[in-house]
Amino acid sequence: FDGAVVVAKINSLPKQYSLSQNYPNPFNPMTTIEFALPSAGEWQLTVYNILGQQVETWKDRSEGGYYKITWDASRYSSGVYFYRLTAGDFQATRKMVLLK
Repeated sequence: FDGAVVVAKINSLPKQYSLSQNYPNPFNPMTTIEFALPSAGEWQLTVYNILGQQVETWKDRSEGGYYKITWDASRYSSGVYFYRLTAGDFQATRKMVLLK
């Protein structure tokens, strides 16, 4: 586990699931991934390399709200990575670039 899940307390719940583009992108070596859960439930965020191999996974059961994960990719090589959020029936994938 090379990241921290940060709960951003906001007075309103999101209306739908969402997975935001990481920032900064491209990054070296740290990036932040944000997502929103409209209700309590299990979620999983997985980072894959360009070959489709899992390189990092976070999972939890959380209340509805907005979340941030900071990923330290200092032990990985430069290249394109994909991250996928799965929560309930929702799935979304985005692309990010690690430049060293």
